[in-house]
Amino acid sequence: MRIAVYDDSRVGLVRDGTLIDVSDLVGGGSGEWPPVFILRAIAGFDRLRPKLDQALLTRPGIPLDRVRLRAPVVFPTKVIAAPANYRLHIEEMRSVVTGEIHAIEKYGVFLKAPSSIIGPGDTVELPFPDRRTDHEVELGAVIGTTARNIRAADAMRYVFGYTGVMDITVRGDEDRSTRKSFDSFTPVGPLLVTADEVPDPHDLALQLWVNGVRRQNGNTSAMIWNIPKLIEYASHVMTLSPGDLISTGTPDGVGPLTAGDEVTIEIERIGRMSVHVETRKR
Repeated sequence: MRIAVYDDSRVGLVRDGTLIDVSDLVGGGSGEWPPVFILRAIAGFDRLRPKLDQALLTRPGIPLDRVRLRAPVVFPTKVIAAPANYRLHIEEMRSVVTGEIHAIEKYGVFLKAPSSIIGPGDTVELPFPDRRTDHEVELGAVIGTTARNIRAADAMRYVFGYTGVMDITVRGDEDRSTRKSFDSFTPVGPLLVTADEVPDPHDLALQLWVNGVRRQNGNTSAMIWNIPKLIEYASHVMTLSPGDLISTGTPDGVGPLTAGDEVTIEIERIGRMSVHVETRKR
C-alpha cells in the first residue's frame, strides 16, 4: 500500500494516481493532538488491512493534484539517523569539515528531534544565514512492531515500510543532534510505502536536485550498514516503537542551501517531493 497524509491530517491510499480517503478507518482528520493516528494505524495494521483492502476496491478516488500532501510519518517517538553511511560521502566531507571523518562503524547512530519533521511543499528555515547548511537525501525505514535487542537476521520483519527523507544539516562544532534538529530540518515524504511494495530496499536509486540541477545521484546498495544492521544496532541501544523513523544515510553530492532554493528528492518506488528554503524570521 501507498499511504498519504494530506490536507487537514486526513489519511488516504494512493491508487493509480488517485487518492482514496480512509480517514474514518485510521482516525485521521480528527484534529487529535498529539497527532498519533498514523502510529496507531501502523501498530494495528494487521487488523486494519482487510478494511483498507476493501476501501481500495470499492471507494472512489480523487486526483492527487487536488490535495496538499503532508509528512506521512506523523509524530514518531524518535527519528534515528545514520551518519557517514556511504563511503563516497565520507570522502567528500573531508574537504568540508575540520578533523578526521570516520565511517558509521565508529559513530553509531544519533537522534533527531521529531519536531523537525515537515512535509512536501513545506519550507526549510535556515537559522544562521552566515553558516553553511547542507542538503542530504536519504531512504527512511519505518518500524512496524516494537523491537528490542533484534538480530540482523530477523530485522526486516520489523520494518513496516519506507519513505523519503531530507536530512538538513548546519555545519559547525555542535553535536550532530543539535545541528540536525532545528524545526523544519527533516522533510519527510511524499508517501509511506509498505514493505511489500519494495522488494529490495538495498537497490533503490535516490536523487536530489536544487533549482532543477541534480546534485546527488546514488543507490542504497552503497550503504555501509544496511537496514538490518541499523536495526540490530539501534534496537540494542533503545526500544524501537511502531512509527519510529530510521534515516539510513546519504550518498555523495551533498551541498549548501541558500534562501530561495527549491529542493527536490526522488527515491525509486517511493516518489518525488519538493520543499522550499527561506531564512528563518527572527
